Amino acid sequence: MRVGTFVLGAQFPGQGQGEALHRAVRSAEVAEEAGLDTVWLAEHHFVPYGTCPSAVTLAALLLGRTRRIRVGTAVSVLPTAHPVALGEQAALLHVTSGGRFSLGVGRGGPWVDLEVFGTGLEAYEQGFPESLDLLVRWLREPAVGASGDRFRFREVPVVPRPSESLTDGAGPEVVVACTSPASVRLAAERGLPMLLGMHVGDEEKAEMVALWRQHARAAGRPTAEIHDAAHVSAGVCQIADRRTDAAETLLKAMPGWLRQGLGAHVTVDGRARQMRDPLAYTELLCGLHPVGTPRLCADRLAATGERTGISRFALLVEGSGDLAATEENVRRLGTEVLPQLR
Repeated sequence: MRVGTFVLGAQFPGQGQGEALHRAVRSAEVAEEAGLDTVWLAEHHFVPYGTCPSAVTLAALLLGRTRRIRVGTAVSVLPTAHPVALGEQAALLHVTSGGRFSLGVGRGGPWVDLEVFGTGLEAYEQGFPESLDLLVRWLREPAVGASGDRFRFREVPVVPRPSESLTDGAGPEVVVACTSPASVRLAAERGLPMLLGMHVGDEEKAEMVALWRQHARAAGRPTAEIHDAAHVSAGVCQIADRRTDAAETLLKAMPGWLRQGLGAHVTVDGRARQMRDPLAYTELLCGLHPVGTPRLCADRLAATGERTGISRFALLVEGSGDLAATEENVRRLGTEVLPQLR
């Protein structure tokens, strides 16, 4: 079991963007010190829900500041990026970090981002499979050309080639954020592990893993690949000596952040959107994830792994909104929870 943090650079009410980003960077540095396995970085545009607009850029900074821990994106939003440009960056980070980089990608949402970056709504609604396939080809082949609906270009060499890294891996792993049966099938047919969101519980995640395996077998993926697929479960973690104290910390801070952050999303086409009730959503997260004493947190993670078959976790640790509290939370996760799992 591999446990890591999920970093958004969340801007809580009354905080500045620099403060949010400083907390994000510092929490990642502490994660390495505390012995965690991975730091997963989120990407958002134009909203205080997350102040990091480029997960690969922040990943580059953190890979340079650390020596052991793996750094991944969760996720780089593919419809607002050219897959070759993203592939080049991923290859660069893979080669220069000694293979410590993981590339998580997702569709994002129907947000105004699509207008600002000029890709349009079609890139979100129809173009994700083509972009994903082009990205994976770039990370696995020595030369790539394209003749699809969105991307057409002559064959060009891949520079730098991920396989030129002085590691055993052919290139950075690619993880796909999955929120629907269609996206599960898309990932499974390509043999790519899933990143599953924090808004769903063990039962639904277990169903998605079972569906992934079903589609992977139907697509003829190798048995070993199906068995060894290392899916990632996103969640929330808050540690305290009493469960009530841990939950209270999140219930005091997270609803204001969620209300401000999620409410700032603007759809590209004016479609109506329904936002979760921030308090009810925080209560849901406290019930689903490791929020409580170290023993409870370890038991919750172990139970999720047993019920779902998921072996990796990306845990939001900045739910207090406070730098010192976040650092303490990360350290306790590493020193008091991980030993119980290993």
